[in-house]
Amino acid sequence: MSPSALRSTLERLDGGPYARYRSLTGRGWDLVPGLTVTLRHAQADPFAPPSRWEVRFDRTPFAALGLAAAARRRALAGFLARSAAAPRSPFRIDAGGQEVLQRSSFEVAADGSAVLRFGYHLPGPRRRVDAPTAVADLTRALPDLLREHVLGVDLQQARDFCDVVEDTVHLRSALPGLGLVAFVADGAVLPRASGVDDRPLREAVPFASPEALRVRVDLPHRGPTTGMGIAHGVTVVVGGGFHGKSTLLRALEAGVHDHVPGDGREFVVTLPDAAAIRAEDGRAVTRVDVGAFVTGLPGRLDPHDFSTADASGSTSQAAATLEALEAGSRLLLVDEDTAATNLMVRDARMQELVAKSSEPLNPFVDLVRSLADDHGVSTVLVVGSSGDYLDVADRVLLLESYRCSDLTDRARQVATRPTGRVAEAGTFPAVRARVPDPRSVDPTVGGRRRISAVGTDTLRFGEHDVDVRAVRQFTDPGQVTGAGLALDHAVAAGHLDGRRSLPEVLDLLDADLAGPPADWAGGAGAGSLPDLAVPRRHEVAAALNRLRALRVVGLR
Repeated sequence: MSPSALRSTLERLDGGPYARYRSLTGRGWDLVPGLTVTLRHAQADPFAPPSRWEVRFDRTPFAALGLAAAARRRALAGFLARSAAAPRSPFRIDAGGQEVLQRSSFEVAADGSAVLRFGYHLPGPRRRVDAPTAVADLTRALPDLLREHVLGVDLQQARDFCDVVEDTVHLRSALPGLGLVAFVADGAVLPRASGVDDRPLREAVPFASPEALRVRVDLPHRGPTTGMGIAHGVTVVVGGGFHGKSTLLRALEAGVHDHVPGDGREFVVTLPDAAAIRAEDGRAVTRVDVGAFVTGLPGRLDPHDFSTADASGSTSQAAATLEALEAGSRLLLVDEDTAATNLMVRDARMQELVAKSSEPLNPFVDLVRSLADDHGVSTVLVVGSSGDYLDVADRVLLLESYRCSDLTDRARQVATRPTGRVAEAGTFPAVRARVPDPRSVDPTVGGRRRISAVGTDTLRFGEHDVDVRAVRQFTDPGQVTGAGLALDHAVAAGHLDGRRSLPEVLDLLDADLAGPPADWAGGAGAGSLPDLAVPRRHEVAAALNRLRALRVVGLR
């Protein structure tokens, strides 16, 4: 139907009860040639969350950008969403922040066709239909926005955006072949504007690789690119306070995601399965074998089958480490500032004062070497006081006024000085996998699905509010929503069936998450698809692990 048909339809509803807007649901209007706008879900009243709309673009100029690769399609979708999310617009388009994530808000196909999903508050003062405002917004403002900010974008700018993302994906995929777990490009800007502003800090010191660690990579579009390569093994980052150690680690944590051009971290990448590990007092732990770190627990608690509703710093960090390994991580990122001190190291004086027979914890410093050598799991640690890590490090980096240098040789000289410390563990055991009970993963309340995010802090899942504040690689509320929807899908699709282990469930889920969100996150149908960003399997597992209702029926 034409814009005039939409105008006349709205005018017939003018002044009627707000609920009459629902009669528009499922109807489509061709507001621009080759472009159809459809109301998928009408809000119940003016104060409810905005109505959900969908725009389908059948004819676009985007095929000329070469969209065969999924990375380019995701990048173009991100570029167009950011362009369409115009300030002061009545249309709410989820464009995200500095990361280029696969989103439900904008999807692009290989032939250049596209789908835009957005929210729009249907106007309704005094709970009556306001046709003049709706007509102005939907038949004039919306077509103008789509013509100018989607169909009329600068194709060269779009191509450049796609090229950067494609280069980043290529760089990340090249890491294993280079024997690397991370790469930080020369000239990268790592500091952020502030704790609540993820844009790059102006006048920051650009990163420069130590010469001994400099690696050159040829990227498809950017060409030769140099930077610091962090090889497999144990990397220790040292330096004084406020000199950039944690800033480097935060950038490595973010390196699992692609970033928009100009972010400063476009070519800072890590293995896609890297996991940030920290202590998390008070979290729930469900049947995790923490025996690698804990040799005994009070009462009848079994460290090889450990559950608690209120974990301590050490047991929460031990559980987080085993959960990351269970989900398939091959790179652990640990900051001494947010770790449990007693799980990180026990120095010689404390060993002399408190006998090992009275200390059930095996410190990480005695296990990190085995993780690398026996399990192929690398670790990057930021330490400011635990000098015992010099004994187990493959390389030591010094951050001084945000300038990085290779201090490995000097650190090895220092490590020859005896401390009197005795290793308290040596071999990291095989990681056991758990079998979750699908009946414990229920997002319904009163027969209706309840899955939503409160920022990046909380996942509302059924009757439970899941605290995910400590999951640092949730960088976008859409990822939190996506993790909840992925868990729901895992049960509905039969992946999480009470027989498969969690790694097996995640393997099946990976294949689904690679497809369009409407295929796995629609719930009652693609028409009700909320704003979401596709999470990694690791964040899905992290959300599941913090669900207090979770039950595990067995360990393997």
